[in-house]
Amino acid sequence: MTTRSSQEEELRKLSVEMRYLEQTATALQQRISMVNATLTDLAYANATLEGLEKEKENAEMLVPIGGSSYVQVKLANPDKIIVGLGAGVSVEKTLTDAKITVTERQVELEKTLQSAQTQFNQIAERINSGQKRIETLLANVRQGNA
Repeated sequence: MTTRSSQEEELRKLSVEMRYLEQTATALQQRISMVNATLTDLAYANATLEGLEKEKENAEMLVPIGGSSYVQVKLANPDKIIVGLGAGVSVEKTLTDAKITVTERQVELEKTLQSAQTQFNQIAERINSGQKRIETLLANVRQGNA
């Protein structure tokens, strides 16, 4: 049978572990939200590129500029797309190559999302089992006080 002091020590350790796991879970939730936002952005980019395939040179278009606002433009060259590579670096690609790049990013981010969700689920399970163990230990310690 475990002693009361060893149960109290286990309670302290579990309490610290639960705080750490909750912080990790919060960080993972934020990461998942950021990845989801980026995936949404890439889906919009992919849809726009699909739409550009159907457009001719000098076609008039509305381009979003943010805040639910648009500017009307004429499409100069539908096969020249500027693609951001990160760290403020962009390159010109053909429409086909730009679509490939966006699709590859989506695939990689979906893998990242799946990994983060798996980690989050594992941490949530650990938090759940840790909380149950804490409840059991608290009940045992309280019974020892009675």
